[in-house]
Amino acid sequence: MTKQELKDKANGLPLSPGVYIMMDAQNVVIYVGKAKRLKNRVSQYFQENAGHNEKTRRMVSRIDHFDTIIASSEFEALILENALIKQYMPRYNILLKDDKGYPFVRLTVKEEYPVFSLANTMRQDGARYFGPYGGRTETRAAVNAVCQALKLPTCRRKFPRDIGKERPCLNFHMGKCDGFCTGTPGKEEYRSRIDRATLLLTGKGKEVSAALSEEMTRQAEALNFERAASLRDQIAAIDVLSKKQKVIAGVMPETDIWGLYRGEVKSCYAVLHYRDGQLVSRETEVFSQRMDEGAEELLPLVLAQYYLGRSVLPREIWLPLSIEDPDTMEQALSQHGGSRVLVRTPRRGEKADLIRLANRNAQEEAERVTSEAERVSRTLELLAKMTGLREAPRRMESYDISNTGSSDIVASMVVYEGARPKKSAYRKFHIKSVGAPDDYRSMEEVLTRRLQRFADGNEKFAPLPDVFLIDGGATHAAVAETVLRRFGLSIPVFGMVKDDRHRTRALITAGRREIGIQASEPVFSLIGQIQEETHRFAVTYHHQRHTKSSYRSALDEIPGVGPERKKKLLRAFGTVKAIRAAELEELENVLPRAAAQAVYDRFHGAEEAHTEEGPS
Repeated sequence: MTKQELKDKANGLPLSPGVYIMMDAQNVVIYVGKAKRLKNRVSQYFQENAGHNEKTRRMVSRIDHFDTIIASSEFEALILENALIKQYMPRYNILLKDDKGYPFVRLTVKEEYPVFSLANTMRQDGARYFGPYGGRTETRAAVNAVCQALKLPTCRRKFPRDIGKERPCLNFHMGKCDGFCTGTPGKEEYRSRIDRATLLLTGKGKEVSAALSEEMTRQAEALNFERAASLRDQIAAIDVLSKKQKVIAGVMPETDIWGLYRGEVKSCYAVLHYRDGQLVSRETEVFSQRMDEGAEELLPLVLAQYYLGRSVLPREIWLPLSIEDPDTMEQALSQHGGSRVLVRTPRRGEKADLIRLANRNAQEEAERVTSEAERVSRTLELLAKMTGLREAPRRMESYDISNTGSSDIVASMVVYEGARPKKSAYRKFHIKSVGAPDDYRSMEEVLTRRLQRFADGNEKFAPLPDVFLIDGGATHAAVAETVLRRFGLSIPVFGMVKDDRHRTRALITAGRREIGIQASEPVFSLIGQIQEETHRFAVTYHHQRHTKSSYRSALDEIPGVGPERKKKLLRAFGTVKAIRAAELEELENVLPRAAAQAVYDRFHGAEEAHTEEGPS
C-alpha cells in the first residue's frame, strides 16, 4: 500500500478500542499496539510532520499494510495486545527476555533426606513450596545461604544412597557443610536442620535462633562443648543472614516496587520484591538500546508483558510515575492473578524513598553494563543529530586565542578523536601578522597557516577534521568559514558560546543559529571538556612565551652573552632574579671574566653610576 492508501485506511477506522498490527512487505508483523480510539492512534503514524522519534520513523518507513482487531473494552485490548506481542515477537515492540515467572523453593518432604530445589510453578506433588520469590539467581543464592548457615549439604549427592561411598567434598573441608555424606551427623540431625531451614525461609529467624540458643546452653551444661560450639556457629550465621534483609516500617505484604531509567545509551527497569516488609530480591533487565518511547508510554507495555505471563502476582505494585488508565491495568492483573492487585504511584514519605531506591538500582545497572565505547558512540551520534551533521564526527579540532596586550599573542589547536584528546596532534601558533589584540584577525591567521600546511603536504597537519570548533561566537565562526572557502573546503564550523560562569552553554553557526546543548548531559560535558582543554593549552603556551620574553628582555644585548651563555646562567642560577642578585665572583664561576663583568654591569652599573655622581 502507498502512504496515502495507508493514511486513508487509518482515517476510515472506528473510534473504538482495539489492537492494530503493522506488517512489512513480506507480511512479517513488525509492531503491535493498542488504542482507546483506533482511528486517532493509527492515523498519527501517517501524518505529515508528526514529530516521531527515530525508532518510530524507521518502523513507519517499513509498514506495507496493517490490520486491526476491534475490542469491546480497553481491558480486552490490553490482554489481546500482550498475547499478540508474545505470539509474533515484533521487531519494534519492547520485548522482555525473562518470561519464566516468579520461582518457588521446593522441598521434597516425603523423602528420607529431604532436599531443596527451584521450581517455576507449584504442583500438587506432595512437596512443600516456599515463595514465590524474585529472580532465580537471588532465590538460589538465598537457599545456598540458608544451607550454609545450618551447614547442610548443597552438593549433588543423594542420601542415603551415597553415604560413605566417597570422601567428603571441599565444602566439608572449608567448614560450609558438616559432612552428612559420612553418616555423621545422622538422619535425625539432618531432618532437624531441614526443619530450621524451613523456618528461616518463612521469615522466622528469631525463633530458630532462640531454639538453638536454648539447645546450646543445654549442651554446654552437659559438657558437650564441641556440639555447643557447632550450635553457636549456626546461631552466628543465622544472625548475619537475617541482617542482610532490609526491614522497613509498616506492613508491605507482597509488594513489587518499580524503578525505571532511560539512559542515553541503554535503559533499564528494576523491580524490588518485598515480602512481609522485607526486601527479598531484586530483578533487573537492561535494554540494548535507548528506549525511544516516553516513560508514560513505555511502562504499561512492560508491566503487561511482565505480569500477564506469571501465575502468582503481588498484592501491590508501586510505580515511579503515573500511567494512563491505571484502573484498566488493575483489572487485567487482578483477573489474571485471581485476586485484587493494586497499582499505586507513591508521591511522598517512605514509599517515595523506596521508589527512588528502585530508580537508582535501574540506573546503576544500566550504567554498569554500558561500555565506554557505547557511551562515546551514542554521545557523538547525539552531537551529530543536534548539529545536523550527516554522521558522527570522528575527528574534531578546536581553536582558542590567548594574549595579554600586544605582545606574545598565541593560539592553540586541540584535536579530539572520538571523545578523547589526541595530544600528539596538538599544535600551537605564535601570531605574527597582528600587532595588537584582535581575536578575529588572529583566528584568520591561525586557520590559514593550518590549512596551508595541510595543502603543502605537511603530515603533521593531516587529516582534516570532520568539524571545527572555535572558542567564540558567530563572528569567529564566520571568519573560519571564510578561510575554508579560500581553500575550496566545506567543513562544518561552530562557535562555542559561554555563559556567565565561563562554561560552554551552546554552539552557534556563522549564520547565528544557536544550538543548545545543555539538554543532553553527555554532549554538554564533551563540548565543555573540549573548550576547557583548548583554553588550557592556549594559556599554558602563552605563559611559556611570556616567561621566555621576560628572560630575553633581561639578558639580551649583553656584550659577550649569547644563547649558550644565557642557558648556562639559567642552569646555574635558575632565574633572572637570582642572576641579578649574584656577586661578580659567582658569575665568574659560570662565564669568562669579561662576560661575567658585562652581566654584572648590566644589573649593577646604574646603581654604581648613581653613587659616583651623587652630591658630595
